[in-house]
Amino acid sequence: MNNLLKLFMNVDIFGYLAAILTTAAFLPQLVKTLKSKKADDVSLTTLVMFIIGVFSWIIYGYKISSTPILIANLITLILNLLILISKVYFSKTYGE
Repeated sequence: MNNLLKLFMNVDIFGYLAAILTTAAFLPQLVKTLKSKKADDVSLTTLVMFIIGVFSWIIYGYKISSTPILIANLITLILNLLILISKVYFSKTYGE
């Protein structure tokens, strides 16, 4: 088996790829929120539900000892907590 095929046979590579892509997907929203100082287009209910879900993924990843799940969701949690904090702060400061 050639090296490229061996690489794709390693299932963890897909976990890391998923972790990178799904985590990076939140960077544009965070940057937009911080630049515009507005987060009125971000649903508070959706954000809170998502954060609870991500926290649940962290617990699951820890329990099954999955590094890709842990890393991705810890970073995603931090990014989304920053979005949540920005939303609350900007709504109080700028009256969204």
